[in-house]
Formats: sequence, structure tokens, C-alpha cells
Amino acid sequence: MKKRQLRNITVSEIGMGCMGFSHGYGDIPEESYSIDAIRKAIEYGCTFFDTAEAYGPNMLPENRGHNERLLGKAISGIRKDIVIATKMHLSTEEAGNKGVYQTIKDHLIVSMKNLQTDYVDLYYLHRVNRDVPMEEVAGAMGRFIDEGLIRGWGLSQVGVDTIKAVQEVAPLSAVQNIYSMVERSSEEEVIPYCEEHNIGVVPFSPTASGFLSGKVTDKTDFSHSDDVRKFVPQLSAGNIDGNQAVLNLVNEYAKAKNASMAQVSLAWMLHKYPNVVPIPGSKNQERILENLGACAVSLTKGEFDRLDKLLNDIPVKGFRGHVEFQGDTMKEWGRKR
Repeated sequence: MKKRQLRNITVSEIGMGCMGFSHGYGDIPEESYSIDAIRKAIEYGCTFFDTAEAYGPNMLPENRGHNERLLGKAISGIRKDIVIATKMHLSTEEAGNKGVYQTIKDHLIVSMKNLQTDYVDLYYLHRVNRDVPMEEVAGAMGRFIDEGLIRGWGLSQVGVDTIKAVQEVAPLSAVQNIYSMVERSSEEEVIPYCEEHNIGVVPFSPTASGFLSGKVTDKTDFSHSDDVRKFVPQLSAGNIDGNQAVLNLVNEYAKAKNASMAQVSLAWMLHKYPNVVPIPGSKNQERILENLGACAVSLTKGEFDRLDKLLNDIPVKGFRGHVEFQGDTMKEWGRKR
């Protein structure tokens, strides 16, 4: 698989989101299945794996670290060949009691223990806390880089103003925002700014929680207590029907390229931006390898230009948006800010 840069961190051009092994998509697989899935992805050529301290069954505090521990077991013995990204939440109370630097460091140490490593390649603030100055967060992350605890740092679900605010303190390696054919608000300012300033963009949910695979219908059951898809705007029954024109277009290209619809949606963003590294997630081994297979799907300039133009002309039903803050809930997805 080809490589891309997140500032100074080299990664496979498609990474893998590991959340589904622990949270968010219904019943989780057996641990052995999840570990085997990660190892199969590595064998395929994926070197970039995304997790978070919060990912655990039902996001309960007592399950915190579940996903990190899975990943740590899966990469045991081959750590040097793998790029790990993980994320932390910064509470107002903790930061007030211990200070920003020590609070983040305490979380980082726990994550490193979970991941069986003495450094993290890419460490994100999971969501911006409005009560904590971002310059203090950036200062702490810069110190961790100097101390060799992390190689780079990032922010998730942020706008360009927040990105600019931290750049002078400690330049970002990556921004992880939602981005797909049906969630394109990051194209307006975030992705162009990041490209200009050597910041990688790591789209999560690049196939819109499976919508762009064409396998989700208005009959798909998201009723499980731990299934975030019930809150995804494009996956409401009315919006699935309303966005059919997007699926029809993607399916046309999939047939022409002898590829899956998910692969076409990933190939589109890889072609469009050189600083984009999508991290499709799945708990299904077959889907994981299918997503990684998008690296073999290429679009000519003419094919891409036509696809992009037609996408621009199709109104999308449902909107989540790329700016969220700590304390926001999934029920607020789609609220304009």
C-alpha cells in the first residue's frame, strides 16, 4: 500500500478505525476475532490504527481502555512497524485540580500501558473542552513531543479557527474530522488550510457509517443499545431514501471499476486530497479488507472530475457537521453551530 504523511509521520494511505471492536455498532466480536482482524489488516499493508481511551462497551467508565488493550495485544511484537493514534478527553475538574499538562500526561500513561508501548505516535484531544484554553493543551502536547512520549498530536471535530489558535504553540500533525461524500463541510476551510500547512486530515466515518457501501437500507436495525448509527443523520429512514441519488452515482462507478461502492467512495477522497488518510472502521473482517482494497481502485482525472461535479450537484439530506465540543451528545448531531 502507498504511504502518506501526517506532517512527519508516515502511514499507509488507508488506516483502520478500531472502535467497532468495542463500541458503537451493536454486539462486539470475540476478542480473538478482533485481534485476528487487526493482524489481517497488517498483513494486507495497513500500518495506521486508530483507537481511543473511551472506546469500550456502551462507553461505560468501567470499560474504558477496552479498545486500546485489544490493539495492544494485536500488535505485540511488531510495535515498531505500526503507527498508533489514540485520543483522550480532558475534563474541566481534572484540569483544574492537576493542571492541563499533568492531567493529559496521566491519561497518556494509562493509554501507553493499555497499548503495551512507551510512546504514542499520534495523540489527539478527542473533543475541545470550552473551559480549557487550547493554547495550554498545545503547550502540553509540545512538551510530550520534546519528551519523546508522542511523535505528534492532533484535534478532532474542529473548525479552522481552533486549528489556527494552536499552530503557533505546537504545530498539529493531524486533524480527525468526519468527512465523506455526504459530510463535506470540512472541504470549505479545514482541508485546504491543513494542506497548506502540512497537516494531515484523517477522516473518520469515510463511508458514512456504511451508507456509502449501499448495504444499509431503511430496514436495517440499529436498535441495539450501543449502536451510534441510530443517531447518524443520513441513516434515518427518510434520508436514506432522499440520498439515493448519491448511491446511484457511486454504484455506477463501482460497476465500471469492478469495485465495491465503499471502495469508490474512499478512492474519491484519496484522489481529491494528497493529505487525506481515511480510517474506515468495521468489526467485520471481510469489510475491513474490502475497505483497505480501495488502495487498488484508481480514478482517471476525467473520471474523478465528472464524479466530483455530479456529487456537487446532488443535495444531501441529513447533516452532522465537523465541529463538536466535549459535552455534546449524539442526539445533537446535525445541529447547526
